[in-house]
Amino acid sequence: MSVFAFYLFAICVITGGFFTVVSRQPVHSVLWLILSFISSAGLFVLLGAEFVAMLLVIVYVGAVAVLFLFVVMMLDVDFAELKAEMARYMPLALLIGLVILMQFVMAFGAWESSHAAIDLRAQVAPVDRHNTEALGMILYDQYFLLFQLAGLILLVAMIGAIVLTLRHRTDIKRQNIVAQMMRDPAKAMELKDVKPGQGL
Repeated sequence: MSVFAFYLFAICVITGGFFTVVSRQPVHSVLWLILSFISSAGLFVLLGAEFVAMLLVIVYVGAVAVLFLFVVMMLDVDFAELKAEMARYMPLALLIGLVILMQFVMAFGAWESSHAAIDLRAQVAPVDRHNTEALGMILYDQYFLLFQLAGLILLVAMIGAIVLTLRHRTDIKRQNIVAQMMRDPAKAMELKDVKPGQGL
């Protein structure tokens, strides 16, 4: 049953990736991409990496692919013009793809599995411990400071991106909290003496 599930998920991944590239409708491309992500998550489950599989489903399918779908559906992009521009660079793209394919063949052709790899994996994640628990122990015990430092770097990068892209425009009314708190109550209102029968 596991062999059948492996081939099923593998065929779905390859099919989804192929139709993601060749599909004419961008919405269909995103849906095929979601199929590839879910099938890849199934392959991770077969490998015993349930935590990575759930991350793939939650982050990539639940956030990234849905964001792609919303952007593609909301933006009015002329995809026919984009595809016409892409056709000019097709020979160069095929050449680059052929070079990358040859590099993969050379790399995996000389690939040899180490006999000590199974023992090393067993030391990191013992058989009697679930891999999610083992990963949590590694992140929050052995590499706790590095994990927190990575989060701090991401926070600084996010603040830097906000600072670099924030533009203060003069033609937009903005709320100034300090000016509201420091205002003079005597100058905040102006009373008008309106006589009866006289309009403003």
